[in-house]
Amino acid sequence: QLLIATMSSNGTKHSLGTNESSKEGSEEPNEVTNVTLRVPQVKVNPENGLSNGHIKGTIDVWWLFDDGGLTLLLPYLLTKKSHWKNCKLRIFSAASKASALDRDQRHMATLLSKFRINYHDMTIIPDVGKKPKAESLENFEQLIKPWMLNTEAGETQESHPWKVSLVDISTQTERTHRHLRCRELLMEHSMDAQLIVMTLPMPRKGIVSSGLYMAYLDILTKGMPQILLLRGNQESVLTYYS
Repeated sequence: QLLIATMSSNGTKHSLGTNESSKEGSEEPNEVTNVTLRVPQVKVNPENGLSNGHIKGTIDVWWLFDDGGLTLLLPYLLTKKSHWKNCKLRIFSAASKASALDRDQRHMATLLSKFRINYHDMTIIPDVGKKPKAESLENFEQLIKPWMLNTEAGETQESHPWKVSLVDISTQTERTHRHLRCRELLMEHSMDAQLIVMTLPMPRKGIVSSGLYMAYLDILTKGMPQILLLRGNQESVLTYYS
């Protein structure tokens, strides 16, 4: 199952929390703009199963870009729902550079503490920019093969804008490699998760064709546990007290 969500704002702020947030001394993340949280009915990973009618396992959060914190906040709010309360958060983030791994780890831990996000485990990935394996590249080529622009049949980008051209492939090599590498990391770390929440790749009209963009989404989600692709609008939805 795949769910894609994006958020927009008209400037009106609302507070989201739980019944516990009204108790004295309780501090919960809040200030979300125009968000309605609807919990879908989901399938359960049989390796983790149910505990007293509630899902037990992990929610893996892949926060790869700063989107204002929405990708962090919504999984946290899910754990406040009875259906997901037995799930623990595992946070994954990309390192700024391999030599700064320890610094990035401390910075992320401090950030999560200030935002009052309770998590079970946190991992900084040092090699997100690593070139994907040859097998991954071959699988991606097979995926997009039926959607390649057939110039010999007279197809053009104007008549078939949803198709992928050789120009798209050559100009988007770095972006393609990054998404393929993300899939490899998901397979390495999150195949046992009950839910994966991941930053939605940014659709760029006029730069990435619709066919290539959908191929990115397919390669990220195919064969994975349930995954929510989520992206905020860079407006901060998390606050902390200094």
